[in-house]
Amino acid sequence: MSNSAHIENTAVNTIRALAAEVVQGANSGHPGAPMGDAPMAHVLFSRFISANPKNPDWFNRDRFVLSNGHACALQYVMLHLMGYELSIQDLKNFRQLHSKTPGHPERMETPGIEITTGPLGQGIANAVGMAMAEKHLAATYNTENFNLIDNSVYCIVGDGCLQEGVASEASSLAGHLKLDNLIVLYDANEIQIDGSTNLAFTEDVLKRYESYGWHTSSVADGDNDIESIAKAIEEAKAIKNMPSFIKINTTIGFGAALQGTAKVHGAPLGAADINNIKAKFGLNTQEEYFVDPAVYEFYAKRAEFGAQQEQKWNQLLQEYKVAHPELYQQFQRIIINKELPTDFASIFPSYSPSDPAIATRKVSENVINAFANILPEYIGGSADLTGSNLTIWKGAQEFQSPDTQLGTFSGRYVRYGVREHAMAAISNGMAAYGGLIPFASTFLNFISYGVGASRLSALQQLRVIYIMTHDSIGLGEDGPTHQPIETLAMLRATPNTLVFRPADGNETSASYINALTTSDKPSVLCLSRQNLPQLVGSSIEKALKGGYTLSESANSPSIILIATGSEVSIIAGAAKILEQKGIATRVVSMPSTSIFDQQSDDYQNSVLTPGIPIVSVEAMSTSTWHKYAHHPIGIDTFGASGKAEHLYEYFGLTPEKIAAKAEIVVEHYQSNPVPIITRNLW
Repeated sequence: MSNSAHIENTAVNTIRALAAEVVQGANSGHPGAPMGDAPMAHVLFSRFISANPKNPDWFNRDRFVLSNGHACALQYVMLHLMGYELSIQDLKNFRQLHSKTPGHPERMETPGIEITTGPLGQGIANAVGMAMAEKHLAATYNTENFNLIDNSVYCIVGDGCLQEGVASEASSLAGHLKLDNLIVLYDANEIQIDGSTNLAFTEDVLKRYESYGWHTSSVADGDNDIESIAKAIEEAKAIKNMPSFIKINTTIGFGAALQGTAKVHGAPLGAADINNIKAKFGLNTQEEYFVDPAVYEFYAKRAEFGAQQEQKWNQLLQEYKVAHPELYQQFQRIIINKELPTDFASIFPSYSPSDPAIATRKVSENVINAFANILPEYIGGSADLTGSNLTIWKGAQEFQSPDTQLGTFSGRYVRYGVREHAMAAISNGMAAYGGLIPFASTFLNFISYGVGASRLSALQQLRVIYIMTHDSIGLGEDGPTHQPIETLAMLRATPNTLVFRPADGNETSASYINALTTSDKPSVLCLSRQNLPQLVGSSIEKALKGGYTLSESANSPSIILIATGSEVSIIAGAAKILEQKGIATRVVSMPSTSIFDQQSDDYQNSVLTPGIPIVSVEAMSTSTWHKYAHHPIGIDTFGASGKAEHLYEYFGLTPEKIAAKAEIVVEHYQSNPVPIITRNLW
C-alpha cells in the first residue's frame, strides 16, 4: 500500500472510530450510518468539496447536505477534521444542551452545516432547492469570462430518505429541470430501524431515478473501494443536463461486532466493541478521540485548497466589479449586504374605501406586480394553481432548463406541479443557499401537505413566503376537503412563524411588507377567494402593527369586536347594528396576531383594552382566540359544500347573528366582572 493510500485508509478508519466514540460519549445517537458512510464522506471532503473552513459563509462554496441527518456524527467528525470551528471538546459534547453538536444537524448551531435535516427526505429536497438556486444565480450573474457562481451540491441519502414522498416529489422535479450541478450519494446499506429493507423497500431505486431523468451509477464495495467512489463522482461531474444518483453499497456499522444489522443503527456500541474496532483498524487504543497528526495534516491540505479557491474568487469578484458595475451593485446589495432596495416599502399600493371590492388573492397579485421587478431575488411558484393563486407577475420568465425550450434558468417563476411538500422543502433549500427570497403557493388547506417543511422554515429562521389562497369556507362549493378550519391554529402555534390574514388591500400590502422585511422568519399569507371591500379606517401604517382599531364609537365602548380577513367587514356590519341599539362598539382588525404580539403592552392595551368584553370572529377554529377574546365565535367543526353566502349564514357568521351574540355578552357583563386577559405576563 502506498503512503498516500495508507493515510487515506487511516483517515477513513479514524472517521469510523471517532463517530462511534462520539455516540458512545453521549450514550445516545446513531453510529451505524456514519461508520458505513465514512469512505464516501472522506472522498467528498478530501477530493471534491471546495469550501473554506475558516470562512464557512464564502458564497461560492460547494454545498453538502446530509439528508439522513441521524448520521450527523459523521458530519461533525468531518467538519472537525477539515478545520471548521468544531473542537474535539465539541465532539465530546455531542447531544448535550447548547452544544455545537446537537442530535441532528442544525443550521443555526454548527459552523459548516448548510441546512437542518432530521425528518427523512427533507435533505434531498433541500439539496434540489440549493441546486436550483445555484442554477438561477449563475444564469443571472455569470458573464463571459466571469463564472462568479459555479459551485456543486452534494448530498448523502439513506434508504429512509428515499422512502419518503417528499424525496420522490423533489427528485422528479430535479430530473425535469436537468440539474446537473446536483450529485446524490445513496448509502445502500439495506438496513432500517425495523430490520432489513426487504421488509418494506424492495424497489429498484436506480431504475426509479433513471425514470426521473437522472444519470445513475453504482459502487459495489462502498466499504473499501475509495477509488471507485471517486471515479463515480468524477463521472457524475462530467454529466451534462442530468442530476446524478450514485448507489453505494455499504455495511452499516462497518467494523462493529454486529455490523450489517439493525442493532448498530441507533444505539451506542459499547466501550469494548469500540476498542476492538480501533484495534481491528490499527488505530490507537490507548486514547479516546485520538486523531493521528498525519490525518489532520492530510485534511488541512484540502482546507488550504479551499482557502485558495476563495482568494481566487475574491479577486474575480473585484475584476467583475470593474467589468460589470451594475450587476456587481445588485450582487453586492442582495448577496453581500443582504439588503432590500432603498425605500422598498414605499412602492406598495394603498387603497381607499371608494376602491372596488376585490379578493385579497387579487390584491396580492397587484402587490406582487408592484415589487417583483425591483426585487430580483424574489423567486418561486405555485403547486399547479397559478391561475387560482394569482402568483405570477407581468413579464415573469419561466425557471426551466434552456434545453426544454420552456424557459431559462434566469427565469424566476417555478412550475412545481402538484408537489406541495417538495415545493416547501425546495424553498428552504433556496433560502439556505442565500441570495434569494423564495415563495411557495397553494390553497391554505394544502399547506398541511407541506408543513413538515414549513415547520423547518421556522426552526431554521429562513425567510420563505407562503402565499396561501382560498383561506376559508368562503371558497364555497369545493367543500370541507378544501376549507381550512384547524389550519390557522396549527400555523399560529408554530414558533417563529408570521401568519397574516389580511382583510383588504391595505392590510395585504402591509402583510407583504412585514413578510419581506423580516429576514429570520417564514411568513404565511392567507388570502381570500371571494371579493372583500376596502375598509373605512384601514391603512398600511396601521396594519403594520398586526392589529389596530378600525372604528370606534364616540362613547367609550361597551364591547370590542375583533376579526381577521373576510370576517372584518362582517363585524363592521355587526357594529352598525349594535350602534343603532345604543351599544357603543370598537371594531378591531387583526391581520396578524404574530405581529400584534410584538407590540408594546401599552399599544396592545390601547387596542384590546382591559375591562371591556371582547368577542372574536373568525371562520376557523376558535382555539387560538382565548388569548385575545373572552368569547370567540368561529367554526369548530369541518366546513360544508355550498355557496359562500349560504355557508356564512349556516355557520352564524353574519352581521345580524354576531350582533345578537354580542348583545348577550354585553348584557352578561352588566352584572359580572370582565375577566382580565394577560398575554405577556412573563
